Amino acid sequence: MSQSGSQAAAFFREVAHHHVVWFVRDDAGSPAPMTSNGKRAAPYWSTLARAQRAAETWGHGLRAESMSLEHWRGEELPGLARDGFLVGINWTGARLVGWEFTVDEVRNRLAVALGEPLDGDEGTAAVR
Repeated sequence: MSQSGSQAAAFFREVAHHHVVWFVRDDAGSPAPMTSNGKRAAPYWSTLARAQRAAETWGHGLRAESMSLEHWRGEELPGLARDGFLVGINWTGARLVGWEFTVDEVRNRLAVALGEPLDGDEGTAAVR
């Protein structure tokens, strides 16, 4: 598994365990960089330590903050979907790189990590 792949797997595992999602922001808001495919991505991390490293890497007075998994699923993800954003997962390294997913992909992977009921016999998690 690639470094980005292992970071993504850790994100869903850790968020499902702790029910907390971390992000970085300053008083003006959170960064949402343009991805290589021309879409913006809102990055999130699964632990305080990961988010603090990202804030330090980006600099500019960013700080790590948390939100409940329930709030993220119910409020943040629908807003990102509406605005056409991707979701960056546990970006790491000197350039803060990693995987981006669509909101539906995040919802499905999270449902699997939480052990929520699957939709139908195909083994895919229900999109909420």
